[in-house]
Amino acid sequence: MITDVPGVLAGHWTGDATGVTVVLLPPETCGAAEIRGGAPAERELAVLEPGRTVEHVDAVVFTGGSAFGLATADGIADELARQGRGFPTRVGPVPIVATAAIFDLVENGVRPGPDEGVAALHAAQCGEPFTIGRVGAGRGATIGKWRGPEHAVPGGLGSASTRVGDATVGALAVVNAVGDVIASDGSMLAGSQAPPGTEAFSETRPFEAGNTTLVAVVTDARLSKGECHLVAQSGHLGMAHAIHPSHTRHDGDLVIACATGAVDAHLDRLRVAATEVVADAIRAAVS
Repeated sequence: MITDVPGVLAGHWTGDATGVTVVLLPPETCGAAEIRGGAPAERELAVLEPGRTVEHVDAVVFTGGSAFGLATADGIADELARQGRGFPTRVGPVPIVATAAIFDLVENGVRPGPDEGVAALHAAQCGEPFTIGRVGAGRGATIGKWRGPEHAVPGGLGSASTRVGDATVGALAVVNAVGDVIASDGSMLAGSQAPPGTEAFSETRPFEAGNTTLVAVVTDARLSKGECHLVAQSGHLGMAHAIHPSHTRHDGDLVIACATGAVDAHLDRLRVAATEVVADAIRAAVS
């Protein structure tokens, strides 16, 4: 689990058809992000690009509700500011809450907002058991839509971790992909139930838009922001290993990589581990 990384907390708010997941990071955690999908819904990710002034991340939030769900970060940022967390300014701390959303909207359904974000944050801080599957931001996720939305199956939220010397690398994935989830042997683990020979991305019937796989990779290794960005790139490789097709123009695929800076570790070994643990987390979401 991503919570195997020392100092990292995580919690959910889960509704009937949507949800929110918060990963709360230790102070001074460095972070970077990379977006490769064509349709992201995100907040505070531009500041995590290499070369930007901000280096530290207070929390990572994954949410349902599409762009509406980005409002969950409002409640989380306000609550963290009250707790004294955030980028220091002359008028008080401004929490950096990196947020991304999946499209899981249903007619007349709940759209997560600030209150739901705070509920997920409190679940993390209160030490509630962290679970995976159809919970939190993965509650309304679906996969296997590339051969028609009528053949889709449930997605979900997965997590995994591994060790690299003295360091721990953990990943969390919200899998709402247009593609299928692929096992390590290349077989389909979960995905489209379309009959053999069904055309993919058909132009003769409606295509299900609004697909995204969201990944957070966290390690207790000591990394710079630029090195975190390299780890994020390796996380995308893990996504490509576990999802077919991935990174389409219909997906908003992104990886946020964070380092708490507690121990020394070899960067290239960390990148290999990140690739593997992201693939494991994606597969765990539908297992």
